[in-house]
Amino acid sequence: MNVTVEEIKENPEAIIHRVVEGETVVVTERDRPIAEIRPIEEVKRPRPFGLARGTFVVPDDFDAPLPEDVLRDFE
Repeated sequence: MNVTVEEIKENPEAIIHRVVEGETVVVTERDRPIAEIRPIEEVKRPRPFGLARGTFVVPDDFDAPLPEDVLRDFE
């Protein structure tokens, strides 16, 4: 959506409401884009520990050295 500086001055709440709803607004002056107002992506919080408890078991040999043929493939 494009809006002029004058439109923002007339009704800033309406513009902000559209941004809150997820729309990106391009501000124009004399038919030239001068700014962009867009929603900020929601801050993602790290997942708490233990959400997948019991769905995966770490094998006992998890830290064991890799076989030679697999190591050669990495070289």
